Amino acid sequence: MSEQQSQASFFASLIQQIPLHANAKQVYGEPVERDGTTIIPVARVQWGFGGGGLGRTPLAQGGGGGGARAYPVGYIVLREGKADFQPISDPSSAGALVAAGALGLMAGVLLAKLLRR
Repeated sequence: MSEQQSQASFFASLIQQIPLHANAKQVYGEPVERDGTTIIPVARVQWGFGGGGLGRTPLAQGGGGGGARAYPVGYIVLREGKADFQPISDPSSAGALVAAGALGLMAGVLLAKLLRR
């Protein structure tokens, strides 16, 4: 099998696997029903993958990899024929973003002062 055929086979296999794992079940969890109210968990799912090789011969080394990340973003409440999305906010992520921005600003000011000298 040539290197190009091997790569094509790898990518064909990868493409067949994506629909099995990247689907609505990854975003919407199993519904929970109690007292006429149904709760459906909602998550954000991100997928990424890549691959490559060195050289042009069948013996050339190469590889690939991938990963996924999922985290909750909210839930849907179904009650009396109405659906309502309730977001889940993470105050720690907002705080970290503000702290990183402030740190970057301070570093930029200090660097600008040092470069002016």
